[in-house]
Amino acid sequence: MAKEKMVVLKEADLTNNCPECFNQELKLTFYQKHSYGRLFDRTTKDLTHEIKCTKCNSLIYPVTWTEDIERVYDYYRRMATPEKATIRFTTLFYILVLLLTSVIGIGAYFIIQTFI
Repeated sequence: MAKEKMVVLKEADLTNNCPECFNQELKLTFYQKHSYGRLFDRTTKDLTHEIKCTKCNSLIYPVTWTEDIERVYDYYRRMATPEKATIRFTTLFYILVLLLTSVIGIGAYFIIQTFI
């Protein structure tokens, strides 16, 4: 089973007011989803975000955003460029492929030798 991890792509401290406690200590964080398995590691293009008040520790959901928060979010969203969606194979994958091709090659060799 592959493990999924949300890797921090970009963090920014915002000076906007929190809709809950009206303090100016917000933190905007963008995450990118990575999957780690035994045979491959995959980087997806899925981006998620989170705005959290560092004073009252509450998550600020898009329903309660003000126009200022939306404007700042759009600005930082354009700045957060995700990594390309890629698949990287692990050494276990390459060992298994090498082992499989050698077994097929040896089997084909013995089959050819029995017909000659």
